[in-house]
Amino acid sequence: MIINSKGENSLQIELIFGKVLKSLRIKKGITQEQLATISTLERTYISELENGKYQPTLTSIFDIARGLNMKPSELVRLVELEFENQ
Repeated sequence: MIINSKGENSLQIELIFGKVLKSLRIKKGITQEQLATISTLERTYISELENGKYQPTLTSIFDIARGLNMKPSELVRLVELEFENQ
């Protein structure tokens, strides 16, 4: 997929990442605070990611994946699958 020069798919990806993150967190039965603690991130950052306000950094993806007890590639793949199904 090619993202145009205006980055129109950027916001969509941010929203999809947030949706996937929230779904995984809820399935694990943990709060934003618990995920933040395990991931060594701020709770507000987790909240903002879940709300599609930010794109995660590569480091954050690794930290979040560790907090969710999964490989970073698995997390990215779930986001990719959700994006493809839009």
